[in-house]
Amino acid sequence: MNLESPIAGDTEWHDVTSEAPSRRRRNIIIAVVIALIAIAGIAFAMTRGGDESAPAATAAAADGADGKGAAVVSIIVPGNQIVTREITATGSLAARREMPVGIPGEGGQVSRVLVEPGQWVGAGQTLATIDASVQTQNARALAAQVRVAQADANLAQAELDRARKLVERGFISQADIDRKTATRDAANARVSVAQAQLGQAQASNRRLAIRAPAAGLVLTRNVEPGQVVSAGSGALFTIAKGGEMELLAQLSEDDLAQVSVGVPATVVPVGSNREITGNVWQISPVIDAQNRQGTARISVPYDRGIRPGGFASATIKAGATSSPVLPESAVMNDTKGNYVYIVDKDNKVVRRAVTTGTVTPAGLTIASGLNGDERVVAFAGGFLNPGEIVKPKPMAQSAATSATPAR
Repeated sequence: MNLESPIAGDTEWHDVTSEAPSRRRRNIIIAVVIALIAIAGIAFAMTRGGDESAPAATAAAADGADGKGAAVVSIIVPGNQIVTREITATGSLAARREMPVGIPGEGGQVSRVLVEPGQWVGAGQTLATIDASVQTQNARALAAQVRVAQADANLAQAELDRARKLVERGFISQADIDRKTATRDAANARVSVAQAQLGQAQASNRRLAIRAPAAGLVLTRNVEPGQVVSAGSGALFTIAKGGEMELLAQLSEDDLAQVSVGVPATVVPVGSNREITGNVWQISPVIDAQNRQGTARISVPYDRGIRPGGFASATIKAGATSSPVLPESAVMNDTKGNYVYIVDKDNKVVRRAVTTGTVTPAGLTIASGLNGDERVVAFAGGFLNPGEIVKPKPMAQSAATSATPAR
């Protein structure tokens, strides 16, 4: 039993080892067959694809030659439009004619102040009064002196009249008549002096009332009751004559050269959306050497939104020109400057350098570079190249302008 068991086990081991190589060979053969089938399938597919793509490539080339496969682009023929040139500027607001009102006389203690800033006043209206008790008494004294002088003059005249009657009878000499005539004349002269002194006092008393030199709007008040003022006290009130205001618009040299007196302008105070219409009434004859700017003075009527010393912006109408107008999407720029793409008669893209003008609600004006009858690429010009053949599609002018971003 013991001798036979090893022999049986040995026979079993030899059977297993003899079957392993054959199994591996079968697996290898199967993998090779599968690989060959896959390679054959790929080769067949590539052969089919090549046969089908060749006609497609040939057709695409043919289409490109006659423009059938070209990119479709929207074009616009801008023509020429009347464009109003607008110049924008900023500056400070001020009274067009500012009138400082001070003490016209000797001054004194202020008794009443009758107006406040923001009030309208008429020409000659009393703004404030000064205590005139002393001056009033002085005027009364001078009036009394006038009456005394007048009484002396009347007496001298009466004596002269009586003397003339006596000289005819020989009681009084002609020399006495001359003396009495001189006395009468001196008395009349004293009357004139007294009257002049009284008139001067009365005029000074009238000047104690501070009055508006012209109708306008009170801007500032620098006096209070009880304050002692004199000719050296400075301006007690500031009045804008007629309530007229102005904007001191700062413009560059180039813009200032385009503006003329009388052109309309629209002023918008900062912090407000009120548009106030005015016009340029004066242009500065000099240019500031530091900032190279000049001043255009824009007159505007009174408006509650205008406060002198405030800041405002202005849009000045500087004439009208006839030029092409394009949507902003049609104008591109690079290191060489601004340019557009136009489509020529052969439907080829051509680069055209342009000079842009002002921005309007209708689009961007072209100052030079276009006549207005060209076919201009309206959109996506950055994806095109000069010389490329395209398929132009006309675009309505209204659609092009509506696509322009609002400013």
